[in-house]
Amino acid sequence: MSSVRTTKNTYQQFITIEPLLHVFIWSMVFLYPYIKYAGREGGYMMSFLHEINALVFKMTISYLLYFWYFPIKNKLKNAPILLFFLVSNIMLYEFFDNFFHPQHTDFWVHFFTNLLTYISFGVVFYAIYSVKNNYKKQVTFEVLSKEKQQAELMALKAQINPHFLFNTLNTIYANALRKDDNTPELLLKLSDSFRYVLHKSQHDLVTLREEIQHIRDYIHLQEERLSNKVVVQFSSDLDQEEIEIAPLLLIGFIENAFKYASVLKGSNHIIKIHIELNTNNLLFTCENPYAKIANNIDETWKKSGVGIESTQKRLQLLYPEKHELQIQTENNQYKVLLKIEL
Repeated sequence: MSSVRTTKNTYQQFITIEPLLHVFIWSMVFLYPYIKYAGREGGYMMSFLHEINALVFKMTISYLLYFWYFPIKNKLKNAPILLFFLVSNIMLYEFFDNFFHPQHTDFWVHFFTNLLTYISFGVVFYAIYSVKNNYKKQVTFEVLSKEKQQAELMALKAQINPHFLFNTLNTIYANALRKDDNTPELLLKLSDSFRYVLHKSQHDLVTLREEIQHIRDYIHLQEERLSNKVVVQFSSDLDQEEIEIAPLLLIGFIENAFKYASVLKGSNHIIKIHIELNTNNLLFTCENPYAKIANNIDETWKKSGVGIESTQKRLQLLYPEKHELQIQTENNQYKVLLKIEL
């Protein structure tokens, strides 16, 4: 975002000073003969009107190039038209210039001298046009890249929301069937989760305190659903709670931990989750027991792993060059280690 803003500001600054640049160029062109001959006996001999006449013809061809020829795509096709205007401009200039010194008879010398002069001005104004056009293209490219990035983030958020809501609804449904006394509390937790997912997820950033509270609610819901299946060891150590982070950035890894633990045989499978913040450096670890999934596992369950993939893509988009993610699967343990510079 800062890159787009910087480039746009530079482009706007160039657009602001460009008219002054044009005024400076033409002022120097007009005043050059007078400055050159200043202090000499008699000074510059040609009249003020003579210099105005020469300036008008130089400006005509320069701005024909600047506003018409340089921006068009098919320059080769329009080259004959440009050549016609160029020759016509020189011929007209020679015609009017003869009123100021009719004794000059070297037409072709004057013609090629003026042609070289116009080419020189063309080079100058092409340089100005190229700088402005490059800035404009860069701004357009960065804005489009930012819009594409935002569209990708919205699509990834749309993937996260149904996945999470589907799991929490299943949790409440299972407890309601058992007529569990904790159902009202779970409904309250679900309501808070709905509010967070549907509203906070639309924000670019939320406080770390809010994100952790959402994680705690999710863990509570899953503990109720899995009963004695899992034992969650959750801890956090934050030197500040109001620092901001992208919403729903960590929940995918935690969902994944419960997903793997839920299909294991036995009980009291330990899931360890730790969140630490030290001077804007976030450390997140999540460790859970892991076993390769059998081929006969429900296909819907297999596809529910989009949370991990979505989180990885969001990390690349939101924290490029500012995060380090390690995922290890060894000794029947699935371990996530994530470091983010907030």
